Amino acid sequence: MLLNPTFLKLYKFPILLAISSLLFYFGFAYNLQRTDSIKLVTLYVALFFVFYKLVKLTKSNLLFLTVLAFAFRAVFILAIPNLSQDFYRFIWDGRMVLQGFNPYLYTPYFFISINDFPIPQAQELYLGMGSLSANHYTNYPPLNQLCFALAELFPGKSILSSVIGLRLIIIAADFGTLYFGKKLLQQLKLPVHHIFWYVLNPFIIIELTGNLHFEGVMIFFLLWSLYLLSCNKWFLAAVVFACSVSIKLIPLLFLPLLWQWFVPNKKDASIWLNIIKLIGFYAVVGLFVALLFTPFYSQQFILNYAETVGLWFQNFEFNASLYYIAREIGYQITGYNEIAIIGKFMALLVFIMVIALAFFRKNATMVQLFSAMLFALTFYYFTATTVHPWYIATLLILSIFTKYKFPLVWSLVIILSYLAYANFNNTENLWVVSLEYVVVYSVFLYEILRKESVETKFPKTL
Repeated sequence: MLLNPTFLKLYKFPILLAISSLLFYFGFAYNLQRTDSIKLVTLYVALFFVFYKLVKLTKSNLLFLTVLAFAFRAVFILAIPNLSQDFYRFIWDGRMVLQGFNPYLYTPYFFISINDFPIPQAQELYLGMGSLSANHYTNYPPLNQLCFALAELFPGKSILSSVIGLRLIIIAADFGTLYFGKKLLQQLKLPVHHIFWYVLNPFIIIELTGNLHFEGVMIFFLLWSLYLLSCNKWFLAAVVFACSVSIKLIPLLFLPLLWQWFVPNKKDASIWLNIIKLIGFYAVVGLFVALLFTPFYSQQFILNYAETVGLWFQNFEFNASLYYIAREIGYQITGYNEIAIIGKFMALLVFIMVIALAFFRKNATMVQLFSAMLFALTFYYFTATTVHPWYIATLLILSIFTKYKFPLVWSLVIILSYLAYANFNNTENLWVVSLEYVVVYSVFLYEILRKESVETKFPKTL
């Protein structure tokens, strides 16, 4: 029992740490503006320190850590997100779906410009999401749209009621991740408490539960799919993988890496059966993703969606690393921003990297597969034009099943990216961006250059 005298005596210090965290989270949720950089960074670093100590001190008591994970998320239930305005677009899309509109065919600006208000609180949502989101077509896949619509079923007609609905879905997904993460760690004979480096991480609690980003739901389906794959249930794994893609498109990056999982390096009759299974896996993923998109299908939808996805490679810039170096070189040569060319070149590099990982690296075991996924996604983010903080959540969950800790470090220093909002124009200080990436690249290179085998030796427990 968590409240018996013996427990209270043994866990006095962890309980004090937990109470401190609750107070810090309350301040973060209800008494913080993202423009207040000093308070933002101070609170976050304090939360991260306490989180690290809690996991280290109580890693043998999984029930205690699970209760804390629930409690810390519960603090945010009535909070309006204060670090991101994306949730306004989530609510807009969800209400559009419930009103019978296809959210992929109209921008919010279209309706506001003709003085038409198709959903409740349209004007408030439009102003809240900002011009960047309001002027573009939605880029959220169909199952994500379903989540937005389901959130609107929560009792109430206010923006807060919609926020609570979105938050409950994300919290449920986090505990699904906890469930399958523990099972996978047990199956792979890895320390089970490692899942709490994800579930209890303040980065995850703030960015997913607090700021309502749906990477957590995508991760839940991805981890569930990989668990099913480890149990040789490839058909069900493919269906669930399709659900992950239909929340966020990023898992598509991992599909080529499954080659060696299905087709190990051996020449016998079974190789053809495994190739058929791999083709079947790809076919099921493609079919179910297509089926989920079907309710929204039209020729205009394809054009709008392709245009919006393309913007991420050729128009948007935020918190990049190698891209910013390439951009500066482009400025020196041509005198203007070459993002359209550099973005396409970076995408080609990512494709080559993923194919190389798929065919020239051993990915035949689940730990090797997690490592390959981690490398592929890391390379993508290192070369991307835009790396929002919440993107790192996927790297963090993948790292739990490997020896690499650089995503955990990144989940700490990523808070520096929010310093861009400290000024009126929301412009980035490239010295701050450089500091973030110097730390991340240093840890990354240190871990890569270590002589220990990635697949045969798991790291010392954190």
